[in-house]
Amino acid sequence: MHHTRGMESVHPGVLAAGEGSSVRRDRPRPGWVRRHWRVLVPVVLVLLVVGIALLFEALRPAKAKAATLRFETAAVSRGAIQARVTASGTVSALVTVQVGSQISGRIQWLGADFNTVVRKGQVVARIDPSLYAATVEQARARLLTAGANRQLAESQRTNVQVQAERNRALRKASLVSQSALDDSETALRVAEAQVRAAAAQEADARATLHQAEINLAYTTIVAPIDGVVISRNVDVGQTVAATLQSPTLFLIAQDLRRMQVDTNVAEADVGRIAGGMAATFTVDAYPAETFRGTIREVRNAPQTVQNVVTYDAVIDVDNAELKLKPGMTANVTVVYADRSDVVRVPNAAVRFRAPPAMVSSAPAAPALRADQRLVWVLRDGQPRPVAVRLGVSDGVLSEVLEGGLEPGDAAVTEAVAPSKSGPGSYGRVF
Repeated sequence: MHHTRGMESVHPGVLAAGEGSSVRRDRPRPGWVRRHWRVLVPVVLVLLVVGIALLFEALRPAKAKAATLRFETAAVSRGAIQARVTASGTVSALVTVQVGSQISGRIQWLGADFNTVVRKGQVVARIDPSLYAATVEQARARLLTAGANRQLAESQRTNVQVQAERNRALRKASLVSQSALDDSETALRVAEAQVRAAAAQEADARATLHQAEINLAYTTIVAPIDGVVISRNVDVGQTVAATLQSPTLFLIAQDLRRMQVDTNVAEADVGRIAGGMAATFTVDAYPAETFRGTIREVRNAPQTVQNVVTYDAVIDVDNAELKLKPGMTANVTVVYADRSDVVRVPNAAVRFRAPPAMVSSAPAAPALRADQRLVWVLRDGQPRPVAVRLGVSDGVLSEVLEGGLEPGDAAVTEAVAPSKSGPGSYGRVF
């Protein structure tokens, strides 16, 4: 007899397997928050602390924020200011002439070389004249032929003219017909035309001879000016071809004791210079020596290189010692304003822009005119805005024409806030 007592109450999810059997029950799994609460609690606390700190910073008075700024200053001083325009240029001779050849041919002889001093009219080169001499002889022969043809035409005209005059007399006596007289008159007019044609041919032959003689003279090349040969571009035996343009044989500078500097002045500075101003410059060959000159003119022709517009300011220079050579690069400085014993403020203070915390904690800034700038100064340890009108500047200091600045004032050039990287550390605000 089998006993089944208690079996009816066994849950289907429970298994009885005798001794040592295990009972598994289905239980609900814990939620995501309960599983990660150890991580969430610190994160929430950190966010709460940061939020409270930001709220406190936002509600903190601006004066308290400004009090934490550290200021860097530069002193307002009294002294001299020189406003300058700087530019680069090229040294060149006042007059430079390219000596070329107007005819083609082979270089037969050279009478000048590099650095040769030449005089006006001096022979510096010769082109082989053989071909041009032969052309002259041909032109002379053609002129002789044309002259003979003219004389022949004149003789024929004389003969026809005599016959015409005879027929006129005979016609008055009714000894010749009218047609005979007309024929003689026509023959006379033809003879006169032939004389004129022969004379024109003779004139043409004479002009051809003159042209040939000029070309023959061009085989001798002379210096057009007194000067020094800067460059020689041909050698003996070389053939030059004067087809579309004249080939350059020599480059002659008139007088190297007087030079000029062609300076490229930026369009932003060209309004500050004018003719008659003094200029100084240096060259790489003599870095420790300063050369002086005078601006002759500022040329109106613009020069545009890579979208930069410049103008040529020509500077006359005395080169009595012949130190300067054509082609040298000159670093030019022109002083267009010179002020002495003026109040000067550093340009860094003029460029300074105060942060909002500094502006809100300081006295209200004065209303600025179009010609005024705002400068911040430290007075009694507190920043104060001052309106000033500025004059010339040398790039570092500016002249103060009017305003509440005095020598010795500490002009603010930078405001630095405490850094969060550690005690005593500061970070840049402006």
